[in-house]
Formats: sequence, structure tokens, C-alpha cells
Amino acid sequence: MILRRAIEKLGHECQAAEDGMEAWKMYRETPGVDVIISDWMMPRMDGLELCNKVRSLMGSREGYTFFIFLTALGDKEHAFEGLRAGADDYLSKPLDRDELRARLIAATRVTSLQRQLTQQKEELERLNRELFRQARTDPLTRLGNRLRLREDLETLRARVNRYGHTYSVVLCDIDSFKLYNDRYGHLAGDEILQRVANALMETLRAGDSSYRYGGEELLAVLAEQTSKSASVAAEKLRAAVEEMSIPHEGHPMPGVVTVSAGVATLIPGEDKSTDTLIKEADEALYRAKELGKNRVVCHEETVGNRDSKSSSAS
Repeated sequence: MILRRAIEKLGHECQAAEDGMEAWKMYRETPGVDVIISDWMMPRMDGLELCNKVRSLMGSREGYTFFIFLTALGDKEHAFEGLRAGADDYLSKPLDRDELRARLIAATRVTSLQRQLTQQKEELERLNRELFRQARTDPLTRLGNRLRLREDLETLRARVNRYGHTYSVVLCDIDSFKLYNDRYGHLAGDEILQRVANALMETLRAGDSSYRYGGEELLAVLAEQTSKSASVAAEKLRAAVEEMSIPHEGHPMPGVVTVSAGVATLIPGEDKSTDTLIKEADEALYRAKELGKNRVVCHEETVGNRDSKSSSAS
């Protein structure tokens, strides 16, 4: 109680515990404890065990707790043992108020510096997360970029190999986009890319992902979707873009901005790389352009067409 009154006279808040066990319970239930001043010998839990337990929580609590041992005058061995156990300082009995003031000044500096370091660390971690996100985001469309796409496709391929999942990719291209840029300007072209990207995100399910593949090409990865269901999703996107009715005089049929899409699917057991999968989607997209644009073509259809042509030739 003498120590408590001395601490409070120095302008600090103080809680007193009868023994180490009560102090440990109090410490766990009280956030923001800056300093513990503890006797060495106490019932149920001595000061050394209390110090060890307090230090065991470092990393799981905010801030740093400065630990001071009270030792008998001249008992340097206990003081050094306490320091080795994780204590920061010690006070000799009988209590000297000037020494107490000096220890608490030092403790305040240490805990304040620790709080600053913790805040700086949290801010640095936040900035690193933001930089990581920005490095994988296309700045114009806010979709994932090629780096993010590569990472996500490798993750999905591992799921296919491990769990037998199926997934599809849809590669979209804005029809006659160069003509649109030439007629309306690149700023207008950027706006169209953003609007089509928004339409893509709005038509996808929660578990699907979208990316800017390059130029006016956008790509969607549809987890656990077959060619049929992926084609349905791609058709929803195509219809959504056409229904925006954005005038495009360079694309007379139908006179508005449209997209074409190619679909390819990876199923369990196929020895197919992610590069091959995207190539198949690109081939299907090319076929959609050949057929007159503003349509969705599945890669399986292009394979069927090639097979039928080969049969006719023979």
C-alpha cells in the first residue's frame, strides 16, 4: 500500500494485488498495463514465475509491459536472475521514492517507444499489403492483372490435381475497339473498358475472378464450372454489354459496343497447362470474331468444327 500511494503521488494509476496469482489474473484481464512492480517471494506464485508468464504473452498483447522486481537491499543475485528471466529493472528495499520516480520515467520512455514501434509496424504491414494488392491490380479497370492471373491459375490448377475440381476461363474482347478509339478518342475508350469491366464483375458469381488480360481483352476465371455453365455466364456478360446500348458508329451491326467471348475448360485428369487453357480460350474467341462478333464460342465447338472439316476433306 505504501508503494501504491507513492506511485499514485507520481501521477500514475495503480492496481494492487495480494500475491502473484492475483497479479497474473489481473494482468490478463486488464488491457494496457504499462508497468508491473513485483516482489520476489509471494504465496502461490513467486515473482520469477509471474515474470515468465507475463513474457510468454508478448506478441499476443498490444504494447509492452515493463517489469520491475523489488529485492532486498544488497540482494544483487536475485536481481540479476530476474533480469535474465525477462525483467527490465529492479528496486531495492526499503523503497526509495527518488529511485521509484527514476524507474518509472525510464519505464514510460520504453513503453512509449514500444507503442510507436508497434504503430509503425502496423502501418508498414498495411502499406505492404496495399503495395501487394496494387502490384496485382490493373489501375484502369481495377481488375486483377497478368501477375495476379498467373498466381490464381496455378492455385486453381493445384486444386484440380488435388481435389478433382473443374474450372473454366472466359476470354472477352471488345469488338472493333480500335475503331472506337479512332472515332471517339482514347479517353472514351478507357471509359468503355471500365464500364465493360464493371459489367464483368457484376455478372460473375462471388467465387469467380476477373482480370484485364491485355489491351481490350478481359478474362474471367470461373471456379467449378463446366463448359456449358461457363458459356451461360459468358452469354450473360455479352448480353449485359449490348444492353448498355453504348453508341459505336464504327461497329454498324448492331451499332453499339459489344463483346465477343471464347470459353475453355480444364477438367480433372487432363494434362493441360494454364498456358494451353488460355490458348484454347483465345482460339475460341478468334472463332467468335470470324463468325461475326458479338457472340460466345466454346473451345469444344472449334474442335468439333475442325474434326468435321477433316472428315469432309478425307
